[in-house]
Amino acid sequence: MTLIKPTRRDILKLAAMAPVMAFPLAARAQVGPPTDGNPAHFNFTIGEARLTIISDGYFTTPVSGIGVNADPAEVQAFMASHYQPTDIGYAHTNHLYIEIGDAKVLVDVGSGSRFFETTGRLMGNLETAGIDPQAVTHVVMTHAHPDHILGIRDDFDEAIIPDAEYIIGAAEHDYWMQDDLVNQVEPEDQQFVLAAVNSINADGVEWTLAQDGHEVVPGVSLVHTPGHTLGHMSVRLDSGGKSLIALGDCLTNAHANFARPDWLTGRDHDKEMAAATRARILDMAAADRIAVLGYHFPFPGVGHVKRNGDAFQFVPALWQF
Repeated sequence: MTLIKPTRRDILKLAAMAPVMAFPLAARAQVGPPTDGNPAHFNFTIGEARLTIISDGYFTTPVSGIGVNADPAEVQAFMASHYQPTDIGYAHTNHLYIEIGDAKVLVDVGSGSRFFETTGRLMGNLETAGIDPQAVTHVVMTHAHPDHILGIRDDFDEAIIPDAEYIIGAAEHDYWMQDDLVNQVEPEDQQFVLAAVNSINADGVEWTLAQDGHEVVPGVSLVHTPGHTLGHMSVRLDSGGKSLIALGDCLTNAHANFARPDWLTGRDHDKEMAAATRARILDMAAADRIAVLGYHFPFPGVGHVKRNGDAFQFVPALWQF
């Protein structure tokens, strides 16, 4: 397949733009950034499935991307009341790895070496967790933003996991692969298009284009959660009468998205659609007691959704030693 070859200037431009991208802030205790040596994987079970959360690292994000339809003073007061910084914060990157039956499913492939110095740790952390990346049978892409898909290629532009089946939403694939899309978007979005097209066109990757409800393997299916991107997919696991949804980026902040799901997010492609999706997923998870995994929530990002009047609250899962 043909790659759109970005120049060095293009790559530097993407890296320079990244710290101000309006990804919402992931929650953190005000004790400073993560340091080397902190745990990078978290194991638990859902029914008969063995799950591992693997970190790809973290990056900083501006709080100004939260509640872009609200008074900035109200947003800052909200963040301060939840012991969150009011300027920038840390977005964790939590990948779901599922072992169910003979299948080994990885959700998203992270940033690789092409985004931030503090990301691109997924492959090494998989090995640290005792997981052979080359044994992965299925790779599911929630969407084609850089922090989720840039890690698909190795240094030779070939698939990082060559023998896996790669799955992406059909609408997501078709949006990014439109003819000449790079010249139809705003200048600040052109690097996103280059990153998506090059990643989708990685040598050795053959895509399965999925619709809502697509069964990846028995017990693992896709849920269309549009708004952040138009073809965004979340991943649902059902096993032994229990369920979990890997949210991807349909929810990205463990405080604001729950307490104020009506607040719009700056980086969402269709902000109103994204807000409606958040409300739908939160209501379903709370009513049906479905566990959730937030990609950008504080590691490991797993917990439940508790209804709190007209709003919701994220209840993190407890570590068990």
